[in-house]
Amino acid sequence: MSLELYREIISAQKAGEPRVLATVSGSLGSTPRKPGASMLLRPDGSFVGTIGGGCGEAEVWQEAMETMADGKPRTVVVDLTQPVDGDDKICGGVLKVFVERIA
Repeated sequence: MSLELYREIISAQKAGEPRVLATVSGSLGSTPRKPGASMLLRPDGSFVGTIGGGCGEAEVWQEAMETMADGKPRTVVVDLTQPVDGDDKICGGVLKVFVERIA
């Protein structure tokens, strides 16, 4: 996790504001990021960091916003092996991303 993410977590904790942390917990095959890559989401949907970009990150963002709302941690499996129309899933691997509300 980057220093920028740590600073944001500390700032949010001091302010009593929620954040959602999405961390790549596993990968198989060719993926844009490896385990440990993180993205921190704010209540307004903006974020710091990346878990790979593109539609895979968008899938995780959507689940992370659900976690922001309900507080329930979840694991999101992003399958980058199946191409779909207009999609950028060109890596050919699978990511597991653990999503949890913090602060």
